[in-house]
Amino acid sequence: MLQVPQLENELGMEVYLTRPDGIGGKIRQLLDDFVVEELLVDGSLAEISPPSEVLEPAGEGQYLICVLVKRKWDTFMAVREVAYGLHISQKRIRFAGIKDTKALTAQHISLQNVSARKVLDLHTKDMSVYPLRFSRERMYSQLIKGNRFHITVRGIDHPASVIEERTKGVIQEIERIGGVPNFFGHQRFGTIRPNTHLVGKHLTRGDPERAALAFLAEPSTHEHPEARAARQRLEDTMDFVEAFEQFPRFLRYERFMLRHLAKCPTDFVGAFRTLPRRLRKLFVQAYQSYLFNRFLSERIRRGIPLDVPQAGDYMIKLDEHGIPTEEWTQATEQNIQEMIDATKEGRLCVAAPLVGPDQPPSEGIQGQIEQAILETENVSPAAFKIPTMPEATAEGRPRAVLNPVWNLVIEEISEDNENEGKQMMKLGFTLNRGSYATVVLREFMKSQNLIQAGY
Repeated sequence: MLQVPQLENELGMEVYLTRPDGIGGKIRQLLDDFVVEELLVDGSLAEISPPSEVLEPAGEGQYLICVLVKRKWDTFMAVREVAYGLHISQKRIRFAGIKDTKALTAQHISLQNVSARKVLDLHTKDMSVYPLRFSRERMYSQLIKGNRFHITVRGIDHPASVIEERTKGVIQEIERIGGVPNFFGHQRFGTIRPNTHLVGKHLTRGDPERAALAFLAEPSTHEHPEARAARQRLEDTMDFVEAFEQFPRFLRYERFMLRHLAKCPTDFVGAFRTLPRRLRKLFVQAYQSYLFNRFLSERIRRGIPLDVPQAGDYMIKLDEHGIPTEEWTQATEQNIQEMIDATKEGRLCVAAPLVGPDQPPSEGIQGQIEQAILETENVSPAAFKIPTMPEATAEGRPRAVLNPVWNLVIEEISEDNENEGKQMMKLGFTLNRGSYATVVLREFMKSQNLIQAGY
């Protein structure tokens, strides 16, 4: 197997699935190189470009369904800004999925009891909102089928013929296997400062102070020098008042916590509660995600198929759209042929657990893999119940081990106008919700320096 970079090892992505050499290159050199458009189960696509003429929205109901197009905005902060601009509570805005900050993205949101005219009058830098229709239901995650990606890889050293040969080789393997490993991708943890799972790890150990300091201090060599210096100063002094004054304003979430700690320096749980509720839980879920990645890496390393169930595997029921549901069962020695047949027919898929108080490890060979990893981490499923912050508890659930990739095509290979003497490639594909485009890209690029590669 090809060697993965150290950073991916630290995130639990320890192997590649495909064998061809990578093309290298870098993503996100230009903001519009990474385009994400949200796709709903009813076929609605949130398009980057609004209609040339926005007509009066059709439909009935108290929820105005809109498309939020954003550049360089964190989803939570974008929604906060929309609420501020409309002079409404954030509780009246719902979105179905968190979109990448370092990208050009379009997603659906619902606004409760807001007129289309008010939305069209909203103007915010690097963000736009346009109305689609009225609905009787607000946005929620189950309405998403997935996301359509158009991604440009720039600065490729190889000639076009080599790029095409290697890319087609990877596409063939992905199509033969039926997808890519369903790893949690780099942005789940961060690449400039990959530590969200470490914050969650400390929370599972009942240590909110260490969790807070892992988030606020502990500088990374790859982050902005101003941020790195501020974190180092806090780590040296533990002076929250000074830190609140010195932390750069672009570290918004850190400043929320520091404002609280400047007043209540021992109330670390209270500091976490200044963050959006969903973000608090994401820390603990990130640690679950790290463990899942390790479970999946070891399965691949041992040559255990991702598309053929083994006795002891969790199995998830797929809906009519091919999306995993919340219904699951388990393969046993007695029903294994039935499970294999249902998987071939697209009714079930193989899964591994996001361990938690409601989700123990698998059984069989996969269970042995998981138990060994949990022992090395010195953690149990029960630890994901957080008594000091119950709202951050991550109950656990099975997650598919194979991530289908739809409509995977090379859209263009040409000279790179941004990098003299280099080539660029545009790749288009669609993924189910909860999947990561970078997990697909890593199979094509196989970059050894993820920071330089733009991850």
